[in-house]
Amino acid sequence: QVRLVESGGGLVQPGGSLRLSCATSGFTFSRSPMSWYRQAPGKEREFVASIFYASWRTNYADSVKGRFTISRDNAKNTVYLQMNSLELEDTAVYYCLYSDQGRNYWGQGTQVTVSS
Repeated sequence: QVRLVESGGGLVQPGGSLRLSCATSGFTFSRSPMSWYRQAPGKEREFVASIFYASWRTNYADSVKGRFTISRDNAKNTVYLQMNSLELEDTAVYYCLYSDQGRNYWGQGTQVTVSS
């Protein structure tokens, strides 16, 4: 059974940092690309970052390039999202995604609120 559990969200001031984690189980994590998405109130869910099983291969949305870093620890079956220089527009629920043969598995999400 595939399970994804996000954590690490919270309230932070503009310019601050947070590190999100997504702990996984139920599939071969070390050979699976992983992604982070986010959904702000009233908006569609959007891509944030992805990482292949070769950790040097990453992709980022233009809106977070240079501020966010995705990484993974295959020994812990966990993917991370380090978020620096947070902006008001980064406020959203953040989700991790695992896809397998066209089926998407999402976690429950973790709320990130950037506010002064």
